[in-house]
Amino acid sequence: MTVLLSSLMFPLTITGASVALPGITGDLGAGLAASQWVVNSYNAAFAGFLVITGALADVHGRRRVFAGGVALFFVGGMTSAFAGDVLLLNTARGVSGAGAAAATTAGASILAATFEGAARGRAFGLLGTVLGVGTAFGPMVSGFLVDALSWRAVFAVPAAVAGLVLLLTPGLPVLPGKRGGGQGQGQAQKRRGHGIDWSGAVLFALPLVLLIFILGEGPVLGFTHPGIVLAVAAIATLGALFVRVERRVSEPMFDLGLVANPRFLSYAVAAGSLMGILVPLLVYLPSYLIDVVGLGAGRAGVWLLMLTMPVVLLPTLGAALAKRLPSVVLVAGSVAVSGVGALLLAVTLGPDSGPGELLASLVLIGTGAGLTMGVLDGLAISSVRAEQAGTAAGLFNTARLATETIALAAVGALLAACSGGELKGAEFTEGMRAAGLALSGFAAVAAAGVIALARKARHANG
Repeated sequence: MTVLLSSLMFPLTITGASVALPGITGDLGAGLAASQWVVNSYNAAFAGFLVITGALADVHGRRRVFAGGVALFFVGGMTSAFAGDVLLLNTARGVSGAGAAAATTAGASILAATFEGAARGRAFGLLGTVLGVGTAFGPMVSGFLVDALSWRAVFAVPAAVAGLVLLLTPGLPVLPGKRGGGQGQGQAQKRRGHGIDWSGAVLFALPLVLLIFILGEGPVLGFTHPGIVLAVAAIATLGALFVRVERRVSEPMFDLGLVANPRFLSYAVAAGSLMGILVPLLVYLPSYLIDVVGLGAGRAGVWLLMLTMPVVLLPTLGAALAKRLPSVVLVAGSVAVSGVGALLLAVTLGPDSGPGELLASLVLIGTGAGLTMGVLDGLAISSVRAEQAGTAAGLFNTARLATETIALAAVGALLAACSGGELKGAEFTEGMRAAGLALSGFAAVAAAGVIALARKARHANG
C-alpha cells in the first residue's frame, strides 16, 4: 500500500503542474522559456535517473533507495511550494524528478520481491491503475487546489503525501531491502556496485538535458546563437561517446543489442509516440483553456477528463484486443487513432471551443494511449529473452520517458515560435493548432515505423 501511495504522486505532479503554469508565470514573472522548465526539468531528471536508480536499488537496498527517493521528492516538492523565483522552482522540480525516479524503480522492485505468482500480477495491476488514476485526475485535482488555495498547493500536497509515505516506510516489513544476508550476498553486491555504469548514466542524461535546452531556449536566443551551436556539437560528441562506452563496459546501463531487435524497438517507438502526443497536450491545453477560453483552473481540469479518462477505462479492453488481434494492428492502430485525434484538435480548437467541439478529438487521443497502457509493456518484455527482461524493462521505460520529454520540449518550442513567447490570444490559438498538426504528423511517422519494424521482425523470423 505504501508503494502504491507513493506512485500516485508522480504522475499527479506532472499533469498537475500544467494547471499551475498560468499562476506561476503571473506570480513569479516568468517568461515562457523559464516556465517550460517547471515541467521539463522534472521529466528530464525522471528519465535521466530512471535506470541508474534501479541499479542503485540492487546494490544499496530497495527500501533504502525507495526511502531516499521519496525524501528527495518531499524536499523538492516543499521547496517548489515556497519558491520565490522561477530558477529555484525549476531546480527543485529537477530534484523532485530524480526522487520520483528512485522511488519508482525501487518501488517496482519491492513489489516484485514481495509478491509471487498471481499476487504479483494483481499488485502490478493495482500499480498500473494507480498510475493511470494519477494521470487522469491530476489536472482536475490540481485545478481545484489552484482555485481553492493557489498554484503552490499543487506542489505542497504531493509533498505532504510523500512525507506520510516516509513515516510509513521504516516500520513496514512488506518493504524488504535487498541488502543483507550472508557474506556471499554482500560480496556479490559489492561486485555489482563496481559494475554500476556511471559513465553511461552521465553520457545519457547530459545530451537529453542539452536537447531540451536547445528546444526551450532556441526560440528565445535564436538557433544560431553560439550557446545553441555548442550544445548541438556537445550532443553529437556525447552521443558518440555514449555508444562507445556502452559497447565496451562490462555491465552497461543499456544493452544496445536490444535496439537491434525490431519487435522490441517497434513497441518502444509506439510507447514513446503515444506519450509524446498525450503529455504535451496535458501540459499546455490547461493553460489554453484558462487563458484563452476563459475557464477557471478547476473547470479546465474537469474538461481534461475527456482526454484522460480513456487512459483509466480502456486498458482492460486493450488487453482483451491484444489476445485477438495481431500486435501490429493494435499497436500501429492505437498510434494512428491518437494521431487522428491530434489532427481533429488542430481543426476544432478555438477561443469559443466547448466540450462538444473538443470531445471527439480528446477522446481519440486518450483512446490510443488507453488501449495500449500496460499492454505495450508486456509485449516489449515478451519480445526478448527471459534473461534480458529486467534490462529490457529499463530501456523501454527510459525510451518512453525520454521521447515524452523531448516531445514536450518540442511542442513548447513550437508554441514559443508561434506566440512570440507569450501564451495569449490568437497567437496561442495558432500555436496550439500548429502543435496539433505537428503531433498528428509525428503519429503518422511513428505508425509507419511500427509497421515497418513489424515486417522486418516477421521476415527475420522466417
